[in-house]
Amino acid sequence: MKKVMAIVVSVLMIATLFSGCAASPATSKKLKIGIVQIMEHPSLTTIRESFLEELASLGYTDDKVEIDYKDAQGDQATLNSITQKFVSDKVDLIVAIATPSAQSAAAATKDIPVLFSAVTDPIAANLMTDLEHPDGNATGTSDAIPVEQVFELSKKLTPDVEKYGFLYCTSEVSAMSVIEEAKKYCDDNGIPYTEASITNTSELQQAAQSLVGQCDAFYVSIDNTIASAMPVLADVALQAKMPVYVGADSMVIDGGFATVGIEYTQLGKQTAAMAQKILSGTPVSEIPVEVLSNFGTIINEDTAAALGVTIPDDIKANAQLVKTGQEQ
Repeated sequence: MKKVMAIVVSVLMIATLFSGCAASPATSKKLKIGIVQIMEHPSLTTIRESFLEELASLGYTDDKVEIDYKDAQGDQATLNSITQKFVSDKVDLIVAIATPSAQSAAAATKDIPVLFSAVTDPIAANLMTDLEHPDGNATGTSDAIPVEQVFELSKKLTPDVEKYGFLYCTSEVSAMSVIEEAKKYCDDNGIPYTEASITNTSELQQAAQSLVGQCDAFYVSIDNTIASAMPVLADVALQAKMPVYVGADSMVIDGGFATVGIEYTQLGKQTAAMAQKILSGTPVSEIPVEVLSNFGTIINEDTAAALGVTIPDDIKANAQLVKTGQEQ
């Protein structure tokens, strides 16, 4: 009888041991996260690096998670191949940086959670119909900025600007969404504007030059295609003595004049916090899209000097002043 009881107790102890192991996902298996970036660009890279740093601080270190990072180099076919490979590899989570990456990942799978970052308008990108209640397999962080604040900054820095020239890439859904918002603001406030669109970076110089003489300043939203060739636009603008108001801090550093934008390091951290929820088992439908509410003014001192613009003291005191080519 004692032998039987001893065997029973041993079996129960072993069962308890194994059930305890199964209850801890961190030790049951090594998780795999696929990260895809549409292209190498300072703002997008900042998001990725801060995401990984914050993820590690949350306990997802190298011994617990395998990271597979891919760069699509701005090519849609490559982007689709990357996301399809993530699906075939059965990763636990796809982290998609920028709108094209998110769209490709969401199209590639309906089963694997997709966590996006820097998607300005997730609804316009057809990733969901409700930011508060994602109805697909994707959620994440938005880098939407209040357009009116950029125009208010323009009034203070360059009060002589009367007409704006909008530049955008037709394949950048989020960028076009912001441009539409800018048009509405201008229409509501009686501000004239003109526009030019491109399909790739090789068309940027000619498109920018076509607007010279037709407007007093350029306005470019968070447009990955234009951002990747920002020095080209900056050169055209400086030669014409025209300020370029942009949608991201990196575009200011690449020669643009100024922006009211978000802090991409914080965006990456928030994305990591959302990743922790997903990896812990929270359904995507229960994780609303997060939009940053803290914005900062970024002004390029070199560009200001080249344009002959004096930055008012009250703005300078509260702005981040950068120089062209400054490391982020």
